[in-house]
Amino acid sequence: MASVVFNVGATDSLEIADTATASITHGVPRDTLELGVAALELFTRVGLAASKSEARRLIRGGGARINDAVVEDESRIVRLGDLGPTGAVKLSAGRKRHALVRPV
Repeated sequence: MASVVFNVGATDSLEIADTATASITHGVPRDTLELGVAALELFTRVGLAASKSEARRLIRGGGARINDAVVEDESRIVRLGDLGPTGAVKLSAGRKRHALVRPV
């Protein structure tokens, strides 16, 4: 589980420093993303779902997101075109579990 450090500064702003950033970033071969990979596969590969069946239930329940957009189709394919401005695809399972997928 990721540990999060809360630090209230002199300006009373809340800063969140995630000490597990490296563990939520996953590399996927660039050629795999060029061909396209099923969202079910990615959610399973990065550990946001224990199985493809669990990933399917997550999608059906509306809890799966790619780049903050709800995944509505179980057959959704993730491609290089889905990379955001940071060069990664953000996967989310619910509101609190996230992973970044970067081409390597």
